[in-house]
Amino acid sequence: MSKFRKGGKKDIPAVNTSALPDIVFMLLFFFMVATTMKEVDILVDIEIPEGTSVTDITSLKQLNEVDFLYIGKPMDGGRQDLIQLDDELTISVLRVAQWKLKKVESKERDIQYIVTSMKIDSGVRMRLVSSVKESLRDINALKICYAAKQKINQ
Repeated sequence: MSKFRKGGKKDIPAVNTSALPDIVFMLLFFFMVATTMKEVDILVDIEIPEGTSVTDITSLKQLNEVDFLYIGKPMDGGRQDLIQLDDELTISVLRVAQWKLKKVESKERDIQYIVTSMKIDSGVRMRLVSSVKESLRDINALKICYAAKQKINQ
């Protein structure tokens, strides 16, 4: 006959952690897929104007077919309008063409298929914008769009 212990201490069973690595990797993959990285820190102050005919270019952004160019006053309080090309500030319109050619070369696509999105402060003079457009036209970068907010009809 076997002995039965009465009143003896019972050990608490250990926690099963075999599924923990699966959960951690699922969370890791979720955040890797769902997170977007900020491409450029904006160094110029931009108040985007309102427009009446606004089209969404999100599908082009996802295909990496859009280069962004920012024009406005510097954040540090300068008075002169500057052009931001990635992380570089410049006043030279000639640098725009060089920047665009370098961007197109890295994408290995024809320059005619890549859109240049210009985010321009509403207070920037049109002379600078026209000069940038001419510089892009000289290198045959003809697809240009302007960033604008949808005008709210009242």
